[in-house]
Amino acid sequence: MKQIILFLFVIFFVGCNQHPDLYKITDGLVSSLQTEYESYGILGGTDHKQLTPDGKYQIMPVGRLINVKIMDVASDEDYEDLRQDLENHYKGDSRVNSVYRCQAGTLMIDCRN
Repeated sequence: MKQIILFLFVIFFVGCNQHPDLYKITDGLVSSLQTEYESYGILGGTDHKQLTPDGKYQIMPVGRLINVKIMDVASDEDYEDLRQDLENHYKGDSRVNSVYRCQAGTLMIDCRN
């Protein structure tokens, strides 16, 4: 019985943190919009554009939005899965209004006041 509980705990823990490198970068940008920057500006975000160490995601702030792009060829389902993961990660975080798919197909983390 203890093994089953331990197994379920490990599965839950691993499932909750599927994108640690991505979360580390986006968490830093979300925090900076509360402490360092009022806004990154329309073009100012290019100076702060980052890739995750594995090169899988590109993250770029634009104003008070944070754009997340999958660098590999990605389907709508891939983006929807990532949107749900980010939405769950920021659930209950008052600094983030929403996570949504924008017209260009990438994801936006909305930190607007």
